[in-house]
Amino acid sequence: MSKKKQTEVEEVSVEQKLQALFTLQQIDSQIDKIKIIRGELPLEVQDLEDEIAGLETRSENFGKEVAGLNETITGRQTAIKDSKSMIKKYDEQIAEVKNNREYDSLTKELDYQKLEIELSEKKVKEARFKIENLENEVAETNERLKERKIDLDAKKGELDDIVKDTENEEDSLSKKSVENEKFIEDRLVTAYKRIRENARNGLAVVQIERDACGGCFNKIPPQHQLDIRMHKKIIVCDYCGRILIDEDVADVVHEKFK
Repeated sequence: MSKKKQTEVEEVSVEQKLQALFTLQQIDSQIDKIKIIRGELPLEVQDLEDEIAGLETRSENFGKEVAGLNETITGRQTAIKDSKSMIKKYDEQIAEVKNNREYDSLTKELDYQKLEIELSEKKVKEARFKIENLENEVAETNERLKERKIDLDAKKGELDDIVKDTENEEDSLSKKSVENEKFIEDRLVTAYKRIRENARNGLAVVQIERDACGGCFNKIPPQHQLDIRMHKKIIVCDYCGRILIDEDVADVVHEKFK
């Protein structure tokens, strides 16, 4: 805590600290309401952006795979051309053989080159079949990508409209929240924020209602209620840990928000 803030806090009574805490709660609750108005839109936008990124990566990978298969086809077609050249050469040599050993050797080479051609043709056929399937996948992926981008634009537009309607109010409330924190010790601000995070409804400071905690609704002993009304120290609920205030503190703060 800075010296300036420490001095300011020391000059503030417990009652004023309770008012500042409850004011902070009222401000943060209003900010919570604004976020509720936005609803699930930010998450929906994020989900769509993640899905689009995944679809783009998928489409890119398909493209790389098709390119690789096309290279395979080109390589195999070159091999077929080379094998046919070799077959032509061996056919010419067979016509001039002078013994059975040369004939058998050339015949084996011819058979080998013919098998190489069959294998390459098979590989070309398989690669073309894969390319056809991949191109269908690419078309489906790109169509889905197009639809998701349209959805994203719509969701972003919807979110932008809501943000424009609420951002000024939220900025103003956030500044008020920071301003109120000046009158509260850092440890209390930290405790307040921790309670808010753990509370289902985000309420860290609650008023006594019908002799019970306004957060968990458990009964508060009479002596505790008297201590709370005395404003001598910060008192929390024994059951839920929320900071408790009385009607007088609540009325002062509610008057500010009229």
